Amino acid sequence: MSSREAAPSQQPITDGRTLRAQRTRASIVDANMALMMEGTLRPTAAQVAKRAGVSLRTLWSHFPDLESLFAATGEKTLEVQYAHHYVIPADRPLEDRVRDFCHQRARMLESIAGASRAAQLRLPFSEQLRRNRRRHNERLRTDIGQTFAPEIALAGADADELVSALLVTCTWPTWMGSRDDLGLSVDEATRVMQRTVMAILGGVPGKGSVPSG
Repeated sequence: MSSREAAPSQQPITDGRTLRAQRTRASIVDANMALMMEGTLRPTAAQVAKRAGVSLRTLWSHFPDLESLFAATGEKTLEVQYAHHYVIPADRPLEDRVRDFCHQRARMLESIAGASRAAQLRLPFSEQLRRNRRRHNERLRTDIGQTFAPEIALAGADADELVSALLVTCTWPTWMGSRDDLGLSVDEATRVMQRTVMAILGGVPGKGSVPSG
């Protein structure tokens, strides 16, 4: 039998190995994510391997260093955070958009709160975690640009500053300040975010003053 004729019979074996490797890799990422979401802010490789049901050797064969594990976990956090995300139409009344945007943003931030707290601890020492944070911020920048397009257009030369102000208000560090430093409940922190966003957008020329919600 020629090697060409033998090749098809090897394909299922190769596919099976690939699928097992993918499942193992996913289980390691899920284990790391689960530990952080449960409050383990600095999961060790041994803890992750045990939770995933694999050996340390297997873990390191899939992720040669922590940075590669952080990269894969960063993809997972984006997936979890945006699982139920929807675009808020920009033609709706401003107060409705702000309310829905802030409530959705609060849910998204809370959905990955444990992972975000863990990442915050390692952020100064990990380029990959800083890269993950930038990706999250760029996704948020896109959401802000879609939801508040009319106000951003009215801001003219101040548009970039307006978007930056909204970004600061709606990113994880500010949310963490409300929840962890001030001890606010989710509802209280959401109302603070909503009040701040309304105040920022109320300063856009042509919008006039807006009531705090």
